[in-house]
Amino acid sequence: MKTTKEEYKKLAKDNTPRSPVLRDCVFAFLFGGAICSVGQALLGLFKALGAEEETAKTLVPCTLIFITVWLTGFGIFDRIARYAGAGTLVPITGFANAVVSPAIDNKAEGWVPGVGTKIFSVAGPVILFGTLASVVWGVVYYVMTCVMK
Repeated sequence: MKTTKEEYKKLAKDNTPRSPVLRDCVFAFLFGGAICSVGQALLGLFKALGAEEETAKTLVPCTLIFITVWLTGFGIFDRIARYAGAGTLVPITGFANAVVSPAIDNKAEGWVPGVGTKIFSVAGPVILFGTLASVVWGVVYYVMTCVMK
């Protein structure tokens, strides 16, 4: 018996579990907010320990990256991300995880063919298209400021 595209689409739709969008949004908000709150707490801690404002602002992302890499290495970050969803994509932690995960996954292949070639397999496109988008928006901004004068 042959099924048509429409029959297949209906079958797939009927058997696909519903996505809990509201729950996902709430969890992303809470976990993302928690990550940002940890960053703010770290800023206060570093300043309380005597670091100057600019030094403390540099130490916060370094510490968040270190924590994310450590949690990723031990498989904890992925378990958190299952519940937090997009909340773990707060730029600094999401990017650190995107760099470390492929490196860990391909470590068995060796340092150069595994880690070296795969480390930016997820983060590379983000870097590329992020840079490209910033150039495009920079040109748009420049043109708009020239037009407004």
